[in-house]
Amino acid sequence: MALHGQAVGEAAQARLAVRPQLRCRPEPAAEALDRLPRYRIPAGPMDPETAYQLVHDELMLDGNARLNLATFVTTWMDPLADRLMAECAAKNMIDKDEYPQTAELESRCVRILADLWHAPDVGDAIGCSTTGSSEAAMLAGLAMARRWRARRRSAGLPTDRPNLVMGANVQVCWEKFARYWDVEARLVPLAPGRTHLTAQEAVAHCDENTIGVVAILGSTFDGTYEPVAEIAGALDRLAAAGGPDVPVHVDAASGGFVAPFCDPELVWDFRLDRVVSINASGHKYGLVYPGVGWVLWRDREHLPEELIFYVDYLGGRMPTFALNFSRPGAQVVAQYYSLLRHGRDGYRQVIQGCRDVAARLSDQVAAMGPFELVSAGGTGIPVFAFAIREGSGAGFTVFDVSELLRARGWQVPAYRFPPALQELTVLRVVVRNGFGPDLADLLIADLRRVVDRLGTAGRAAPVPAEAATGFHH
Repeated sequence: MALHGQAVGEAAQARLAVRPQLRCRPEPAAEALDRLPRYRIPAGPMDPETAYQLVHDELMLDGNARLNLATFVTTWMDPLADRLMAECAAKNMIDKDEYPQTAELESRCVRILADLWHAPDVGDAIGCSTTGSSEAAMLAGLAMARRWRARRRSAGLPTDRPNLVMGANVQVCWEKFARYWDVEARLVPLAPGRTHLTAQEAVAHCDENTIGVVAILGSTFDGTYEPVAEIAGALDRLAAAGGPDVPVHVDAASGGFVAPFCDPELVWDFRLDRVVSINASGHKYGLVYPGVGWVLWRDREHLPEELIFYVDYLGGRMPTFALNFSRPGAQVVAQYYSLLRHGRDGYRQVIQGCRDVAARLSDQVAAMGPFELVSAGGTGIPVFAFAIREGSGAGFTVFDVSELLRARGWQVPAYRFPPALQELTVLRVVVRNGFGPDLADLLIADLRRVVDRLGTAGRAAPVPAEAATGFHH
């Protein structure tokens, strides 16, 4: 069954409309433009500028990526990064023998991250690039599952009921991992005043079948860090008391490129002996376009040898561990460029700048009549969430606010928290590189206008003629 179903019948016969201006260009068979199919490959070739313009015009309906405050992924890089990625778009990351220097840059990135995350032996760093944190998380989950099964088999114990403990606020990739690899997803419910996993709840859900606990450094729901050190310490005490010896994986999809620069004293990484693996998204606060992620292990012991494949590389054999094979090397090259170009101070300045904007925005939102903060923008990752304050008298919902902001191009998501905090509905703002104070001021101005329009009626008022944004001729 196709994952992207298409309409059949009349819809299958639909044709693309070609603008008259494009018909003026020389075509081998210009009359064929009148019969250009939408859902079938055309019978013959066309002028590349015509093909480009057809696709370009449709893509104008997509949202403006820079105004997308829902996404965590990087939406701006400097022109030299754009040029470098274009130069590397044709390089296939899996072909280590054909593109040895791209493989070398990947290896350098792994070592740099191993140093940032305090791996025990940076010179022998164990890790790899991925297409994003979703693949990285699955690789880390596979390693934990294999190690758990190996220990159980050696002890003569059953291996048919593995589980993974994590807060209900985890990214959906972890639920996907559990479903695809037959692991029970033990999603710890949230509660009023507790929007992420705590040490007490993590330990309470562990047993002899637990392959690991996932701690999130930067929750996608509200931007907060989960208490990794407290979770690891509680699991240390559990093991010392005769309970199961449960490892920790840190999902640092966003925080892995934030904490090392803005929270260097926070202990969350391989400085904690119980942390066996870490993943991060280079295409989030790693400042690279999608998609590139990274996953590192504490040492060779925590990545089972049977999961590793070996490919030819410069006359030798190079280990590789991935779910994907062919993918462009551009993002890995861009990651190395970003690390080289920014350095520690540059990353700190960029990320702290994002935090400052998020803090300023969240303060202004909190001071705005109907809203209250669920999380502030000055701590954790540069993200904050806010809700309509109970008892504010507002006759509208966060979904109304989100819909009206979209009319100005802003994409500010409104959503419910996971079980058992579903009654909490919020708006969330993600501040990324390229979203500076000027854009923040424009967002606040538009948010105030939206609140004024909604008033207490619970619905949008008609747009006055003088406030209409369309062109008048």
